[in-house]
Amino acid sequence: MSTRETTPPKLIDRFGRTLSYLRVSVTDRCDLRCSYCIPKGFKGFEEPENWLTFDEIDRVVAAFGRMGVTRIRLTGGEPLLRRDLPSLVARLGQHTQIHDISLSTNATQLQKHAVALFQAGVRRINVSLDTLDRACMQNITGRDSFHSIMSGLQAGKQAGFQPIKLNMVVMKGVNDHEVLKMAEYCFEQGFILRLIEAMPMGVTGQNAQFLDLAGLREELVREFNLRPAAAELGGGPARYWTTQDGRATLGFISPLSQHFCASCNRLRMGVDGTLYMCLGQEQSVPLRPLLRAGISDQDLEQVIRQAIELKPERHEFNTDKHKIIRFMSQTGG
Repeated sequence: MSTRETTPPKLIDRFGRTLSYLRVSVTDRCDLRCSYCIPKGFKGFEEPENWLTFDEIDRVVAAFGRMGVTRIRLTGGEPLLRRDLPSLVARLGQHTQIHDISLSTNATQLQKHAVALFQAGVRRINVSLDTLDRACMQNITGRDSFHSIMSGLQAGKQAGFQPIKLNMVVMKGVNDHEVLKMAEYCFEQGFILRLIEAMPMGVTGQNAQFLDLAGLREELVREFNLRPAAAELGGGPARYWTTQDGRATLGFISPLSQHFCASCNRLRMGVDGTLYMCLGQEQSVPLRPLLRAGISDQDLEQVIRQAIELKPERHEFNTDKHKIIRFMSQTGG
């Protein structure tokens, strides 16, 4: 790996935002079919030969590291369906510029892989969990996944991941009545709960029962006597609140009611090597053909810098909710 500079130059877009965070999808497959993510019966997954290999992922991450990116999150689909994922984590951890490797998961496979992932270098995980009710979970995920997810959560806790953040997509008339119960569960377990507005990604997201989090946030602030958190927690889009004693934390991700575009610091790369500039726009640059054609490190960095110029100022979820036709699992969560 190149170590041309002790302090990598910052990667800055045309709106003055420093990009320090790359989310890398290692698969678009998932063992669940959450109602807001993958349509029932969907079979249009990327062919495995079009997935970036671990060598190719490692090369792209190294290039981003040389250009100032310090955080990597492995996503999917469900990333734990990608065989031998801990070996990729260990490789990425060899890049001295990368200071943080985290993982997003639905936790169904976490009981089997938690220890290996922690030993490889993952320290923080985000777990998708929309309900604590078994029947509601089956309705949302399309299968009876309750025991595997709850066992995975406890395995992650025992392995030593800290923090463990639970991502709850709040949907009107589906699980919004459970928010208080979920908050109490997370406070008891030492998890951080993050409440998320459903995003109109593809037909599934556009059909999700959107709920504006503003009113819910006010209710929770009163219920738990919360105050804005002083510390930044992970570099993502959530706005955090803590209890007065600082022992419990809640986060809110509100891309529609209170967008965070002005402080956006991230890019996404799909499993096929497509670099997406924005979750809510279509600008993208395919890296896989260039990698397989033997592009040099210098030219790869130049392509990435040119791609950054396409990053829009903000998404258009509010003005055109039907704009994004790809599903969340195709983009990388």
